[in-house]
Amino acid sequence: MFGFEITKLFFDKKAVTSRTDRATRKVLSRFGAFVRRTARSSIRKRKKSSPPGSPPSSHVGLLKKFIFFGYEPQKRSVVIGPVQLTQKGRGEAPRLLEHGGTAPAKRGKKRATYRPRPYMGPAFEKERPKLPAMWRDSIK
Repeated sequence: MFGFEITKLFFDKKAVTSRTDRATRKVLSRFGAFVRRTARSSIRKRKKSSPPGSPPSSHVGLLKKFIFFGYEPQKRSVVIGPVQLTQKGRGEAPRLLEHGGTAPAKRGKKRATYRPRPYMGPAFEKERPKLPAMWRDSIK
């Protein structure tokens, strides 16, 4: 029979949490960068509107240019998406493109209906299977 005795266990909580926090920030930041890149590359520059259900067209380039990501340390999460583009106090374009909906028309009292042209959701879903591999061996 083998015999052994454990007299002292040592666990450096601060070192472990520090490395875990660093790895979390690194992995989620990389994931945010990949989703942003995929979303940006899905938006094509063309004059015509894209068909509903496919990523939107970029006429001016603002939507594509203003997709960002940021790590949120308190929640240990990453926020990925377009900033609110404002035009006369209304900044609904990114939300309307992603989900569809209605908004005031440019002229008059009518409302315009927008059909969804998702770009962030599909980009997230395309990159999500890569996330477990990013976590693998991330804490050293």
